[in-house]
Amino acid sequence: MKKPPRATRLAPVTETSRTAAAPAPHATTGGAAGSRPRLLVLDGHSMAFRAFFALPADSFQNAAGQHTNAVHGFTSMLLNLVRDQKPTHVAVAFDVSDETTHRKAEYSEYKGGRNETPAEFSGQIGYIKKVMEALGVATIELPGHEADDILATLAAHGAAAGFEVLLVSGDRDTFQLVNDDVTVLYPRKGVSDIPRMDAAAIEEKYFVPPARYPDLAALVGESADNLPGVPGVGPKTAAKWIALYDGLDGVLAHAAEIKGKAGESLRANIGAVERNRRLNRLLTDLELPLALEDLADPRPERAAVEALFDELEFKALRTRVYDVFGTEPGEPAEDAFAAPAPVLPADDAELASALTALGKAAREAPVGVVVRAAAGTPRPVAEAVALASAGAAVVVHLDGGVPAPLAAWLADPARPKAVQDYKEAAKALRSAGAELGGVVDDVAISGYLAEPDRRSYALADLAQHHLGVDLGATAAPSGQLALEFGGAEAAAASLAKEAAAVHALHAHLAPVLAERGAAALLAELELPLARVLLEMEWTGIAVERGQIDALMDELGAASEAAAQKAYAAIGHEVNLGSPKQLQTVLFEELELPKTKKIKTGYTTDAASLKELLDKTGHPFLEALMAHRESSKLRQMVETLKKAVTGDGRIHTTYAQTIAATGRLSSNNPNLQNIPIRSEEGRRVRDVFVAGEGFESLLSADYSQIEMRIMAHLSGDEGLIEAYRSGEDLHRFVGARIFHVEPAEVTGEMRSKVKAMSYGLAYGLSSFGLSKQLEISVDEARTLMKDYFDRFGAVRDYLRGVVEQARQDGYTSTIFGRRRYLPDLTSTNRVHRELAERIALNSPIQGSAADIIKRAMLGVQRELHGQGLRSRLLLQIHDELVVEVAPGEEAAVRAIVEEQMGGAAELSVPLDVQIGVGRTWNDAGH
Repeated sequence: MKKPPRATRLAPVTETSRTAAAPAPHATTGGAAGSRPRLLVLDGHSMAFRAFFALPADSFQNAAGQHTNAVHGFTSMLLNLVRDQKPTHVAVAFDVSDETTHRKAEYSEYKGGRNETPAEFSGQIGYIKKVMEALGVATIELPGHEADDILATLAAHGAAAGFEVLLVSGDRDTFQLVNDDVTVLYPRKGVSDIPRMDAAAIEEKYFVPPARYPDLAALVGESADNLPGVPGVGPKTAAKWIALYDGLDGVLAHAAEIKGKAGESLRANIGAVERNRRLNRLLTDLELPLALEDLADPRPERAAVEALFDELEFKALRTRVYDVFGTEPGEPAEDAFAAPAPVLPADDAELASALTALGKAAREAPVGVVVRAAAGTPRPVAEAVALASAGAAVVVHLDGGVPAPLAAWLADPARPKAVQDYKEAAKALRSAGAELGGVVDDVAISGYLAEPDRRSYALADLAQHHLGVDLGATAAPSGQLALEFGGAEAAAASLAKEAAAVHALHAHLAPVLAERGAAALLAELELPLARVLLEMEWTGIAVERGQIDALMDELGAASEAAAQKAYAAIGHEVNLGSPKQLQTVLFEELELPKTKKIKTGYTTDAASLKELLDKTGHPFLEALMAHRESSKLRQMVETLKKAVTGDGRIHTTYAQTIAATGRLSSNNPNLQNIPIRSEEGRRVRDVFVAGEGFESLLSADYSQIEMRIMAHLSGDEGLIEAYRSGEDLHRFVGARIFHVEPAEVTGEMRSKVKAMSYGLAYGLSSFGLSKQLEISVDEARTLMKDYFDRFGAVRDYLRGVVEQARQDGYTSTIFGRRRYLPDLTSTNRVHRELAERIALNSPIQGSAADIIKRAMLGVQRELHGQGLRSRLLLQIHDELVVEVAPGEEAAVRAIVEEQMGGAAELSVPLDVQIGVGRTWNDAGH
């Protein structure tokens, strides 16, 4: 809320006041206790106007018709500043609406000539003040004085009290306040690009130190304040005079000595210069209604924020508010997080007793579990396990196996557990002879569902982000290393702290997931899927080593043959992997058309060279591209060979927290980047085979799943009709766009329609479509118009999904998976347009990801439920691969068709294509 006036007001700075002790900062908004406090002060009106012009007013209007773009932009800017600058004290200064300032009284034309305030801006300053009150940020205004003078006074008091002061203003007059203690954050564009202007930056740009900036402004004038300067005198001339005569007073005292037209102009305007200097001098001695301590540690009042943001229809911002400010004042998070001292049981009896005590301490809450695996082994093997609740912790070092009491406790489904990276923990325990059951939370997955665009969900990052706890120093040495350095107790303490962090993260994230509609996704989709992926990764897929070796030899030979052709085309050898040498060959020797300019010359990336080959058909380029393709595939096959383990199988790892859309990622090795349609890619798939004791591989994938989801989400009757009738969608659409019968749709027409249909779902522009289809922009624009004329519901959906996301702050899949997009309201056009493209495709891509995951759960459930030996091995995009046991093909085919086809209830059927063969390639379809 707005801070009330205190008995102790901010009086003018005196010598004694300069020694006053500064208030201690709060760890949530500032640095550690004892560090220098930081005061952040914003010029309210200045930044509100910038926010208003940075965001389109038409896109920000509540149900009552109140425009809110300035309120939204200002609030977002403040949150960014608090997040990035971490101030301990915050205030916003506002101009008073009347015109009774001393500057206006002296010069009636002061700030005259400004454009009339837009009608859409009306009322927004009042709402900004209400938002600040709800956030607990102090606001200050004084009749007869401008916000600049309040900033100047706060800067003086802050510096005197030992603060670092950051002033946020679009008024250059504040530059005069910059010194070792005071920095101005001056917006360069909108309110998203606000660089620091310290003394060096000001002198570099304006040729004078900050203290003399008002002298320069007095000579040059300030158009924003309607203060005309000396005609014909610019910043360089003014700065030269100021340096020569030691300031403005010296310049005026020596005005008669300055020669030329500039000197004449100065002498004719001395009165205006002196007036300018009086008006641009900021006051540092105002008596303010709030003391510095009143500005400390702003905290939102949840009820006020919720009510006001409901009125303003701000949905995404409220989450950012709590992330940045927290909710209630209190002790630093590090102090609030107290990891219990660990018990290190000496034998099974002590272990059983410790586990009983742990259960009592945890009651019904999940126990945090951390599994430390030995490094340097092909498959992770657990060497230590840490368990923690709010009041107890147990650490067990595993020496040759998992003790029976611990194994029973870990496997018990009735003991709820929260873990970090369930799959890796379960594999490490399984390798040591124990199973992990009863897992109700994987905090990495929970963190991902809450914020799917974060870069890392490592335990240390999650603990720092959500709990304010630094686990960076807890990466304890393992095994013998810890013992050699006397670190066994420290290692146990750090493991206990990690387990306690997992326990605390579960408690923190569970209500967040509930609030964001993701609790069911965790419990019913992602956690069960993690168990399926665990079995898939553990099983792996068999390969034929001899086939791998043969393919590597063939690809190596093809690569060398292509290289020789490339050399022959130019008459000498060249390093085909060196961009610099290729630039010399292509653009100097062969004098081919230049590609895109880059720092090191001209690009030689694959897309540019393909375009160059299409233009010129040069044999060197043709050979170079063939060499690159063969070399790339050989490297891929070599990676596969290295990944084969002793059981003759490749065990890829699936990541659930990489793609923000919900798609799974494959790595170590990545099996998702094997080309599907090329002959070489099919040959790579040929090395994957059914393993010993199994007769075939079954491959099943969805046909055009993303376009089917588009038909469902848009409700377009034309697309729905095509799918329900079983027609070829692209031929169906082509017939309507090109006004021909379906049988008359040519391959070229179909290709254009296919590219456009998928492109539109991902925000493809007419320019992008023209590049992709190699047609003119006008033709691409006409194609898109004809498409939307025929399928208007698709157009309406694509328009509506972005606007809905802008209102909600997120997009959502059919099953409720959210992706938060704060940049939809960014003042940065590039960031905003990227967010708009993401808003277009996330519901479609995310729904496709959810559907294949649901299918995997169904297939696994039925395979086990029917007692079959066949097993699910791979998920590659929209494809599942099953290893089929003898005599089970018909049953597996029926299960896969039923579970994949029934994974979602759409308005169009889910078409599943199935193939069976000895190799993965043979099973293609």
